[in-house]
Formats: sequence, structure tokens, C-alpha cells
Amino acid sequence: MAAERPPHPVTILDPPPPPPPPQQQPKLPNFLLSVRLKYVKLGYHYLISNAMYLLLVPVLAVSSAHLSTLSAQDLLRLWAQLRFHTVSVALCSGLLIFLATLYFTSRPRKTYLVDFACYKPGPERECTREIFYDRSILAGKFTDDNVAFQKKILERSGLGQKTYLPEAVMAVPPNPNMDMARKEAEAVMFTAIDELLDKTGVKPKDIGILIVNCSLFNPTPSLSAMVVNHYKLRGNVMSYNLGGMGCSAGLISIDLAKQLLQVHPNSYALVVSMENITLNWYFGNDRSMLVSNCLFRMGGAAILLSNRSSDRRRSKYQLIHTVRTHKGADDRSYSCVFQKEDDTGRVGVSLSKDLMAVAGEALKTNITTLGPLVLPMSEQLLFFITLVARKVFQVKKIKPYIPDFKLAFEHFCIHAGGRAVLDELEKNLELTDWHMEPSRMTLHRFGNTSSSSLWYELAYSEAKGRIRRGDRTWQIAFGSGFKCNSAVWRALRTVDPAKEKNPWMDEIGEYPVHVPKVSSVMNREK
Repeated sequence: MAAERPPHPVTILDPPPPPPPPQQQPKLPNFLLSVRLKYVKLGYHYLISNAMYLLLVPVLAVSSAHLSTLSAQDLLRLWAQLRFHTVSVALCSGLLIFLATLYFTSRPRKTYLVDFACYKPGPERECTREIFYDRSILAGKFTDDNVAFQKKILERSGLGQKTYLPEAVMAVPPNPNMDMARKEAEAVMFTAIDELLDKTGVKPKDIGILIVNCSLFNPTPSLSAMVVNHYKLRGNVMSYNLGGMGCSAGLISIDLAKQLLQVHPNSYALVVSMENITLNWYFGNDRSMLVSNCLFRMGGAAILLSNRSSDRRRSKYQLIHTVRTHKGADDRSYSCVFQKEDDTGRVGVSLSKDLMAVAGEALKTNITTLGPLVLPMSEQLLFFITLVARKVFQVKKIKPYIPDFKLAFEHFCIHAGGRAVLDELEKNLELTDWHMEPSRMTLHRFGNTSSSSLWYELAYSEAKGRIRRGDRTWQIAFGSGFKCNSAVWRALRTVDPAKEKNPWMDEIGEYPVHVPKVSSVMNREK
């Protein structure tokens, strides 16, 4: 019997191992991704901005290489040809000299900001929130609900504990009258002008142009006449008094001064921007008019402009652009800030609920005009490409491109009209807390001082030592009508805060302070 053959061994195969998962690139944290995108955009910006130089260098190199190959005989032959065309060379040279002369004589005169000064009231004019509540109750004009309403608005306003109100409003009982209003105007204007003349060394007789703007207080004789009388300005001084033009009137005054300096050589222009509180404090119970009580405070500024070339070395800034836009043709824009009587006959300034929307539309119109004047070519190119994609090719997925104005300006002075306005502009222009700091701190320390707020903000930047030679500053203001105006300045020298005298110097070390945004306050209340 044959022996049984052993069975073949059975091999149990293990299932094949699963394939290794594909290696995934580790995701970058959000902040690293934003940093990478930031440097990509900066690289693109510098590439486009310096494209001309990048193209010019190879051309010059090729030209130099070609000239180096010419022999001495070739150069002598070229010189001989030029000698036979003496008349043509002379005519071309004369034409170039004529065109150069025509250019230099017809170009606009440069406008310099020699210096400016801001009014800072004494401590007796300080109005804390507690004093504001107390005076509102003692006035006996407001209902309990409206006292509570003003308290709520003031807490959301962004104003601090050191803002100022005039004597007539702080008195118990309040005593608003024409004499007290004139007293307030004299204190604001004369104190600021005295400081400005002391800083610049300019004599009153040297001033050839005077512009005073105050929206709501327009006495007879005018405020400009008041300045002429007090400082005994010369008889042929060109004086202007702007009234009813709102918080943007300061930049309107600057634009008017620039136009006048174009036709009056070797002149100084004095601009005074202020608002008067005494006769414009509202003692009624219309809530749309009570808001202004919670925002507007005492303040003013004096600015000295010059078109003298000799003043360039000592001036702080040069005026580069002014852009004015007016939306008054639209009824909603026209009536959103309106002075009128309430049901009881009391006069006040009514602020419409459409104010933020109107301000946004006015801002859009203004920056559309300003953008091509100040934005680098890289930003204009991106904006143009986005616009073509949306309008021509109907690509709706592409969002409208908001230019990066931080590439055009180092400093921003946005009218301190209220915390909600500042929050909205910070969001729309994509600004940082550092850029918004001068506006927020001015609102906190001095309140809404109307047309002069821009100068308190510029003074803040100077006191912080931020202004360097060549820096560009954008001042933008909103006003009734409805208007949005801009001014662009370039620093002619580095401002040393140790040598400055402005309303911030005694307390600049205390700032910035934390001021929560409107959304944070509302969430906390909820």
C-alpha cells in the first residue's frame, strides 16, 4: 500500500495592507495665510509701481552697450553732422526753453500749511457725564424719559469725561443769549489765533486773506469782521464768512483759501474753523434733535496757509489735493441734517435715521473722484479689472474691489462726528485701530467739535510723534447739505513733538484709551 503523500501545506495569505493615505499639505493658520497674501499683494504693488524703472534699466543698458561700440571716427562724424545743422539745433533749443518757461509760469502755485493751533478751554469748562445728566435735570426742560434717552446716547457716543461746554449751557439755570454766544466765539477764535501767531511769528498786518466758518452762529457784524476788528487787520484784507455749511465747512474753507492763493501772490491766508454751542443747545423733547446735545462740544482751530516759496522750509505740510462732492440734489440727502422748529417752536438740528446711508453714498462719490488722484497704479489696475469683469462680462461672483487706501496714505483724519460713523468708515475702508486712533481719541477727549475736529486729530498724530517727512495725510469730513469733502497733505518735515505746543501735549501719555465699538456696547446691553 502506497504511503499517503503528505498534503500540500495550505498557506493562508493575509489581506494586502491598505494603501497609505495621500499626504496632505498641512493647512496654514489663518494669520499665516493672511500674512502670505499681504506680502503677495505688496510684491504686486511694488512691481506695478516701479514697472517704468524696471523697463527703463534694460533699455539704458542696451543703449550704453551700443554707444560703447562706436569708434572715435563715428563720434567725430556725428559731431560734424550736428555742426551743419546749427540752425535746427538752435530752433529746437529755443522751443524747449519757451515751453519750459510757459510750464513754470502757468503751473498752479503751491499752497503750504505753515502751522495750526487748536483751542483748549480751561478746566472750568469741563463737562463730565455726571455734570451733563445733572444739568439736563436742573434745566427743567426735558421729560424723565428724554433725560434717560440722552444718558443712553451719551454712553454710546464715544465721548469721555473731559469734553467742554460753554458757560451759558453749564450755568444753572442755563443762560443762552447773544452776549454769551459772542463771548464763546471770542474765546475760541482769539485764543486759537493768538497761539498760531505766536508759533509762526506772523504779524496780523501780513494776513491778506481771512476765512471764518461757523455753521449755526452768524451774527451781524460777522465773525470775520470780529477778527478784523480785534486784530486790526489791514483795510484791503479779503474776508469771508461761511455759514450753514455743516461740519465739512473747514475743508471748504481750505479749498477756498487755496483758490484765492492762486491769484494773489506772496500772501498769507488765515482760516478759522469753529462751531458755537451757546445759542444752539436744544431745550425741547424731540429725540431727533436731542442727539446733537450729546455729541457736539466746544472747540475751534486756526490755520495759516501761504503761497510764498520762502515759507516752504518752515512749513509743516503742502496741500496736494482738495476734492469736494455735494449730494444736495437728492431730497433725502438734503434733509438728513436739518435745522428746524419742533412742535413747541424750539429750534434744533434734526438728525435723520438715513444719515449713515447718506454718508456712505457721499463717501463713495468722493473717493471715486479722489482715488485716481492718489491711488498707486497697482490699485487702479485691480479696480479696473474688477469693474470690467462685473459690468462688461457680467461675472456677478466677483465682489466689487475696494481699493486699499493704506497704500496711498500713512495717516487718516476722519471727522469725529460719532462712534457709529467711525466704525462704519473703519469697516468700509478696511483701516486698522492704529489708523483710527486719532479720530477715536479726539471724539473721546474733545467730542464732536464740528469742522475743527480734523485739526485736533492731526495734532494728536503730531503729539504722538507719528508725522515723518514725506508722509501723506487724508482729511475727510461730512456735513449737512449733504457734503463730503477731502484734503490731502504731504509732510514737508518731520514734526518733533518735543517742540510742539498743541492741546494734547500735557496728557498725550494717557492715550490711547480703550473705547468699545457701538456693536460691543449694544451686545453688552443685551
